[in-house]
Amino acid sequence: MRMGKGQPSYTDEEFVAAIRHGDDRALAQLYRLHFPMVSHYVLQNSGTDDEAQDVYQEGVMVFYEKVRDGSLELSCQIKTYLYAVCRRLWLKRLTEKTRFGGRLDDHEPYLETGAEADLELAEERDRRFATMAEALERIGEPCRSLLEGFYLLDKSMQQLTAEFGYTNADNAKNQKYKCLVRLKKLFFNQYQEFET
Repeated sequence: MRMGKGQPSYTDEEFVAAIRHGDDRALAQLYRLHFPMVSHYVLQNSGTDDEAQDVYQEGVMVFYEKVRDGSLELSCQIKTYLYAVCRRLWLKRLTEKTRFGGRLDDHEPYLETGAEADLELAEERDRRFATMAEALERIGEPCRSLLEGFYLLDKSMQQLTAEFGYTNADNAKNQKYKCLVRLKKLFFNQYQEFET
């Protein structure tokens, strides 16, 4: 790590290591470092300042989550990776907004950065979380509270038995199993609807 202008300057490897260890200063510096590049690209291609910020925040979150869960395989510079993610996000937004009128300068050479696959995985995970949250909303009580208690709040079967008034832990387990079956059915039905 080098010092410059009163703050540390990181190499790509140091950025990844620092962010993996929860160093917020490294993340803040990375955020500032590459925003102008993405902002310039979005503004040159029918976007606004606010849209550039939205796209960049989304791109940095994809990068951050891949670093934190240890699944990032960086085959290029962080700058190139972020650019590829944000460019893909912006192209997608333009398509959705039907402002895709041939004005877009999309004749850049394709770069194999891994960004495309990482972005698809992130979008798929977000879709699944949204569908699961919706399925939990629709499942009703006592199933929702029972499943949230066990899986999200880490309550023991003994605690849940007492809380829900079951006669013993086996009854609570049976009810949890039935609730899981219902949740899976709701989730997969909704997910298939979403996919079609």
